[in-house]
Amino acid sequence: MQIAVLGAGSMGHGIAQVSAMAGHDVILRDIEDEFVENGIEGIRDNLQGGVDRDKVTEEEMQTALDRISGTTDLEAAVADADLVIEAVPEDMDLKKDVFSDVEAATGEETIIASNTSSMSVTEMGSVLEHPERVVGLHFFNPPHLMDLVEIIIAEQTDERTESVAVDYVRDIEKEDVVVRDTAGFASSRLGIALGLEAIRMVEQGVASPADIDESMSIGYGHPMGPLELTDHVGLDVRLHIAEHLREELGERFKPPQSLRRKVRAGNLGKKSGEGYYVWEDGERVGMSGDWDDE
Repeated sequence: MQIAVLGAGSMGHGIAQVSAMAGHDVILRDIEDEFVENGIEGIRDNLQGGVDRDKVTEEEMQTALDRISGTTDLEAAVADADLVIEAVPEDMDLKKDVFSDVEAATGEETIIASNTSSMSVTEMGSVLEHPERVVGLHFFNPPHLMDLVEIIIAEQTDERTESVAVDYVRDIEKEDVVVRDTAGFASSRLGIALGLEAIRMVEQGVASPADIDESMSIGYGHPMGPLELTDHVGLDVRLHIAEHLREELGERFKPPQSLRRKVRAGNLGKKSGEGYYVWEDGERVGMSGDWDDE
């Protein structure tokens, strides 16, 4: 297929990468040339890392890169697309605007998907003349390493759109789960519940962040603990999702005060250098606050 990915950040360029590696032609679009260039450079770095680990051949790397182009022109990006995937910031008004702009520049057969992790795909689709082509494709970060894609079926999604979405996810060699469009879907709802409780445990002095994380990674086989995952996702992102789920589902999703304090202080996790851990050059080097160094 011809695929347009809107947003060249970590999620957007990761989605572009896995799509190109599966043989699709991809246009990566963002609002500034610098963002597009950074996104393509991120893809190049990811693929080079795969080459260095003997997971990807030099030929596969170059072939994937040859399938990806970049632009700041929305209409040019989506005009011939079979599938458009938005990966813009989690702001409902922004996503609605993007959906409207995409519909104005595409034919009725183009599938329009959102990579939202918790927001209503049904509401996004409400601004369209043909909302039956809307679906959610919730990739996990980083998309080139994480196997799961959550397919969200909006109230308006028709059978053709669902079928195309499922086929696409399987074609890029990801595992799919299909869920109804409810607040937090399945993954974010459960992930946030675990993450918020882990933060409360830190607040109460139950154990250090590292020991809480190890209780889940070693004891339950999670790839990483809920606090380290919070640092990876971004504390600001986690706070935003928690506030949305609190509004939709009730007080059990009320964000802990330490999460609010850290976000106010600019301690957003790995991307800022400190969250519940301290990070240097992308690596954990210690724990934040009064806990002993790791």
